[in-house]
Amino acid sequence: MSAEENKKNIERREFIRKGMQLSILAGIGAIAGGVITKAFTGKYVWQLDTKKCTQCGRCATSCIKKPSAVKCFHAYDMCGYCDLCGGFFKPGTQNLTTAAENQLCPTAAINRKFIEEPFFEYDIDKKLCIGCGKCVKGCGSFGNGSLQLQVDQSLCDNCNECAIARDCPSDAFSRVPVSEAYLMTGLRWNNKK
Repeated sequence: MSAEENKKNIERREFIRKGMQLSILAGIGAIAGGVITKAFTGKYVWQLDTKKCTQCGRCATSCIKKPSAVKCFHAYDMCGYCDLCGGFFKPGTQNLTTAAENQLCPTAAINRKFIEEPFFEYDIDKKLCIGCGKCVKGCGSFGNGSLQLQVDQSLCDNCNECAIARDCPSDAFSRVPVSEAYLMTGLRWNNKK
């Protein structure tokens, strides 16, 4: 082997060695970046403060998830189990039946179940709920506010910049610690999916 060929082999080996080192460093950097990002985003989540929420309806339309990751939750400890539920029935309903024309929810996501006279239980079907807030507004206006909007953490992508937070007129969205992922008023709530 000539000196020239030997020099080319050494240069080629050096090129390959440096390329391997660069690839390894890039891989380590990507892994470390992923771990750091996961550690940071895993500590905080987006959530809706029920005390600030005005039920404007933007949760249903601004979320990148379709349907929205914002869902209605039911704080059972606050509920009066009313026969005439302001979150279930449209205002002015004369006939208190579960007929679609009497229901406030546009997707029939609230199930009404008879308990005993005059009490009814209301469950939220999260698969049908679009996060529009109509039931929450009705419950707050004519009831005790046991229906509340919250970001369902099992559905939320926890975007770096939440589209709903950006569009919320009452600044009700914020990043909260995972340990405080739900900011509901009341003790027990419906988490059915």
